[in-house]
Amino acid sequence: MPRSSESNKEQKAGHKQDVQANDMFKFKQFTIDDSACAMKVGTDGVILGAWAEVSDAKRILDVGTGSGLIALMISQRNAQATVDAIDIDGDAVSQASANVKASPFGSRIRLKTVDFAVIEKNEKYDAIVSNPPFYNEQTNCPDTRRDAARHTSSLPFETLICKARAHLNDDGCLSVIIPYGEASNFIATAAAHKLALSHRTDIHPNPRKGPKRTLLTFKCKHLNSTTTDKLFIRNEDNEYSTEYKLLTKDFYLNFQSCNNVKM
Repeated sequence: MPRSSESNKEQKAGHKQDVQANDMFKFKQFTIDDSACAMKVGTDGVILGAWAEVSDAKRILDVGTGSGLIALMISQRNAQATVDAIDIDGDAVSQASANVKASPFGSRIRLKTVDFAVIEKNEKYDAIVSNPPFYNEQTNCPDTRRDAARHTSSLPFETLICKARAHLNDDGCLSVIIPYGEASNFIATAAAHKLALSHRTDIHPNPRKGPKRTLLTFKCKHLNSTTTDKLFIRNEDNEYSTEYKLLTKDFYLNFQSCNNVKM
């Protein structure tokens, strides 16, 4: 699923020791090969996989799994959950299947090449997680797989929201990462489909720059309040921030355990 070229640069420049010689991404408990995927491993997916609300879920759906990164991250975080991971790109699903099979979590992740808009109506989940396509501009890119992974025409936000609401249990939640500028419209559309905003985190590259991405969690039930906060990826010294390290410490090889991260 999509992430900006800036995010890819951030990922590869900031975590060189996590990348093997064959461009496979080595995390603490699994490895990702994204060579056959239209969109590559990036910071957006890592942040969502570490942030999404999945701790109490028994059944989780990863929409647009790509290389399987998010499915593997949420499986690591929740040892009791089973995860369905879907994508419209058969090549991506094949590679995700290989990544999952090589991981410790293979028995709990089920992959399928399918459009979210047409999954079986009786499938219900406690949590749905998605790093959806978010580019709106028309392009003539010869790589149709990459176009589908990047552009909302393959999964419009309203379709994602409507289908998520239909497939969530009464206490279920939807977690996404989208461009900051799209957040207000996404929240309004979700409200129209009776999904209440539970948690919003605006992601800043550093304290001197405005937010570029927004993490959102919605719930099916009525809520009296919403948690709103910020995440700075880097601090004033251009080093990875404490909060970013704490969020991703269980995954990145070069981030130590929580006990070794100074507040």
